[in-house]
Amino acid sequence: MVILFALFAPAILVAANWYLWRRLFRDTTRGPGRARRGGAVLIAGGWVLAIGALVTERAGAPFWLQRTLAWPGFLWLALSIYLLLGVVAGEAVRPLLRRFLDRRTPAERPAPRPEPVPAGASRPGEAVTPPSSSEKQPPSRRLFVSRVVGGAAAAAAVGTVGYGTYGVLRGPRVKRVTVPLAKLPRAAHGYRIAVVSDIHLGPVLGRDFARKVVDTINATQPDLIALVGDLVDGSVKDLGPAAAPLSRLRARHGSFFVTGNHEYFSGAGQWVEEVRRLGLDPLENARTELPWFDLAGVNDLAGESEGQGPDFSRALGDRDTTRACVLLAHQPVQIHDAVRHGVDLQLSGHTHGGQLWPGSLIAEAANPTVAGLERYGDTQLYVSRGAGAWGPPTRVGAPSDITVIELESGAA
Repeated sequence: MVILFALFAPAILVAANWYLWRRLFRDTTRGPGRARRGGAVLIAGGWVLAIGALVTERAGAPFWLQRTLAWPGFLWLALSIYLLLGVVAGEAVRPLLRRFLDRRTPAERPAPRPEPVPAGASRPGEAVTPPSSSEKQPPSRRLFVSRVVGGAAAAAAVGTVGYGTYGVLRGPRVKRVTVPLAKLPRAAHGYRIAVVSDIHLGPVLGRDFARKVVDTINATQPDLIALVGDLVDGSVKDLGPAAAPLSRLRARHGSFFVTGNHEYFSGAGQWVEEVRRLGLDPLENARTELPWFDLAGVNDLAGESEGQGPDFSRALGDRDTTRACVLLAHQPVQIHDAVRHGVDLQLSGHTHGGQLWPGSLIAEAANPTVAGLERYGDTQLYVSRGAGAWGPPTRVGAPSDITVIELESGAA
């Protein structure tokens, strides 16, 4: 399967981009020229930057190089998705537009151009006018339709990516959700947990973005803050200054952190120590007993490759099952283990809500819950769409959020 994917994926990518070039540049121009060559350079160059951004980030290249490639490369990734969707949707519009042009009344049709007059000849009563070399032939119906559809697809793609990028850069919005817990004592009714996931500090989202996230969380005045993974995309050396604003997080019962899969790409151990230095409490397959409920956390599944995977028995074993239990686990798929261990509420992220529609369809196939609150037996699962974005700093159909979970006591 890996070999088949390695063979077919590049072929599909090349075919898709050839189709994109054909519809946006070849079909909208009269013949070979600078526009077609420029289009080929634009598409090929965009993918060179995109692949370069992905490779340099994962390989830990010099941070200045990562930042240089990240903005244009990742934005091209998002733009190419919506350009392709736009030209595909345009296939349904083309025949309708042609039919509309065919049905125009004769009065609406452009007047026929006069037949060319041979040099030296003239019609009776007419002066001979030499043809103008600057006079341009009007576009054919086929060319006109291609230009209208291609222009609309390009405008829609640029507008979609532009608005989606603005939505990420302005910072996440606060979402409030009430979750009833049968075992929660009356004294804890209204307890507020600020849930933030997938901040993804890196070559695109840096210190200023972290400051916005911190200010937004603190403004909610939570009782507890839960960072459920994918805080960073890079090393402490490169991103330590970007993460520094996390030291200003304030909550009555503290701030807690569990690893996500992206922490393991650059070394989870260094980030566990760094967030501890910043004043957060890492829960590495561990549990703490708060006044009214237990708070537990497990490592991400990606840690299994390093012998540091999730250990539910260690985090939840020997606890008093009459007390309510809230579990921090980065990936929603960990809900099945949470159910087996009698967890009342699991808080997760990871999915980004799909981030770029129609990515939500893929996320739905890979996760039990993509976003929001759902129940699995006696266990509830809440999945945040996340505060930041990975790859393109863009979200479409999946706005970023910080969720304030307000616990509701069954005895209230």
